[in-house]
Amino acid sequence: MHVERTFTVSRSITEVFDYLSDFEHTNEWDPGTVETRRTAGDGGLGTTYSNRSQFMGRETELTYETVGFTRPTFFACRGINKTATAIDSMTFSESGAGTRIDYRADFEFKGIAKFIAPIIVPRKLESLADETVDQIIKTLENPATS
Repeated sequence: MHVERTFTVSRSITEVFDYLSDFEHTNEWDPGTVETRRTAGDGGLGTTYSNRSQFMGRETELTYETVGFTRPTFFACRGINKTATAIDSMTFSESGAGTRIDYRADFEFKGIAKFIAPIIVPRKLESLADETVDQIIKTLENPATS
């Protein structure tokens, strides 16, 4: 199951890539994130993060690893725990005076969640994707964001 969104912000491609590829910034732009902190690496391929998120009233922890990093055009991070694997990927391209962001989040559920998730999760994911895009735009359009 996945969600996709495409949107544009009025910041340079390098600024946008540098900000969003530092997954610790999910603390600022991901409405589901409770806390993300880097646990190893320099921010490039193989960098790992500990993430606590809240979704549908439940808190969960995932270990994320940067699995795609081509500055300034592509970033992907894979999160894993016992019930799910999530892959967040972003492709960046110049668009006029700003940057176009193609955002995709893929989810694979495990165990019993694999059977329940397709029934109850899709609408919640769509809503969360919309909130995430709104928050990314709000954060990146703020001149104080660096």
